[in-house]
Amino acid sequence: MQTADNAITGLIFNIQKFSINDGPGIRSTVFFAGCPLSCLWCSNPESQNKNRQAALASGDPRLAGKAWTVDEVLTEVEKDRCFYEESGGGITLSGGEVLQQHSFAAALLKEARRRGLHCAAETTGYASHEIFSEFIQNIDLLLFDMKHYDREIHREKTGVYNDIILENMRYALEQKVPVIARIPVIPGFNANKKAAAGMAALLKDMGITEVHLLPFHQFGEKKYEQLGVPYRMAGVKQLHPENLQSYLDVFLKEGLDASFK
Repeated sequence: MQTADNAITGLIFNIQKFSINDGPGIRSTVFFAGCPLSCLWCSNPESQNKNRQAALASGDPRLAGKAWTVDEVLTEVEKDRCFYEESGGGITLSGGEVLQQHSFAAALLKEARRRGLHCAAETTGYASHEIFSEFIQNIDLLLFDMKHYDREIHREKTGVYNDIILENMRYALEQKVPVIARIPVIPGFNANKKAAAGMAALLKDMGITEVHLLPFHQFGEKKYEQLGVPYRMAGVKQLHPENLQSYLDVFLKEGLDASFK
């Protein structure tokens, strides 16, 4: 019997099968529309709140998104249940920012857990404590984005302060939710040893043990053109792990289990 929660809808861009970088094992990653941040390097600009009208006007369903019910999402996800069971995988909610659709996300996680799926989510953590505390009740793993340790620099490049983000990260750790910090390494923002040292020290102090470093890439550049939105990272060279060993070393020297993804 379908419940009311299973019938509510969420706006989803894509359900990506056979994901191997969004949590343990083979996973299906569900990309949510909407994000309150405005990171200059964002590879999914169609998800940012400020670009939603342009995304809808594009006429491209891959940019505009589509309404899915909880049951519809899980019907699609469970087609690959055998791969999850063999590899220790499951479902990962991503975005955009999944907390922008917190009611739908909470219902989806609750039902996924009931069906025995491992539940992970990638999030900026930018939401009220009330929303965040409900959200993590059915989470097995948080892939927690961290952009910068300095609140003013964070606001300059993302549009928001990081106070509530760090508060929610601490809360998740206090609740014994497994957390992996994910840091996009961005030229002109945090791709320097001072920023690395500040973030490494803060994460260690919070009790984080595992860190994923995500070197800057240009994979989303075409989307800006489709949306008619200026791309302020145009022409910036991509970063590669082989050129960032000294950056990685900063985290390793703090005793963190850091690696490139």
